Amino acid sequence: MLKEIRNYVVIIFGALLIAAGFNLFLVPRHLLSGGVSGLSMLTNYFTPLNLSILYFAYNIPILIAGLFFLGKRFIILSILSVIATTGFIAIIPEVDVAKDTLLACVFGGALVGLGAGLSFRVGGSSGGFDIVGSIVTRYRDFPVGNTLVGLNTVVVFAMGYLNKDWYLALASMVSIYLTGKVVNWIHIGHIKVTLFIITEQTEALLEKLLTLPRGVTLIKTEGAFSHKEKDMLMTVTTMYELTELKEIIKKTDPSAFVNIVETVGVMGAFRRR
Repeated sequence: MLKEIRNYVVIIFGALLIAAGFNLFLVPRHLLSGGVSGLSMLTNYFTPLNLSILYFAYNIPILIAGLFFLGKRFIILSILSVIATTGFIAIIPEVDVAKDTLLACVFGGALVGLGAGLSFRVGGSSGGFDIVGSIVTRYRDFPVGNTLVGLNTVVVFAMGYLNKDWYLALASMVSIYLTGKVVNWIHIGHIKVTLFIITEQTEALLEKLLTLPRGVTLIKTEGAFSHKEKDMLMTVTTMYELTELKEIIKKTDPSAFVNIVETVGVMGAFRRR
């Protein structure tokens, strides 16, 4: 319960950072953050419609789609982020803090990336194309930040074409690139690790591990000194899932010997069907 409350606080704080990036850096300079946020800004720049309302409205269909692909908990946290961001956008005044386009795109992109990355770190997202990126990352082994950069570039080109101002479009691309880099720095779900677990509680441990989406290989081993037979379980997981996995091992077999090695790459079915 305490952990969930902490996650909610992190989501709301991330939403505050995103809204601050919008209203204090990007929007005053007519820059884009890309994705659904960028679509909201683009519509806001060319129409009298309110940015916070546009942001919320554009997110609704994507949140519904995410519910089918990404699970209830992820979407609940994402909905909280969207609602909180919508509220903060309405509350935080539009102030040109940077007074310079380059500084605005750097700090705005970093703040948006930090807010989105925090949301990913606790198992949610900031909505919009983050959800699309999460779907791609879940089913294809690809960093989520890179996915977002690719999706968001389309929105920037639309801005350059409609606004006839390619300087702002290029500056927006810098902002989006930084956002993607910061997300990748915080959200470490694409970094793989291999665990070699030597245990005497094989069945109990397997019962817990096989509830996770990663496969497990059972290998028979023998101690070189004691000549005692033991089982070794090998599994490949992500840095993001590692904490949960270590907790399972500690609770099930506190005396287990675990070797954790960073994995350069994975071939074959990484996600257990």
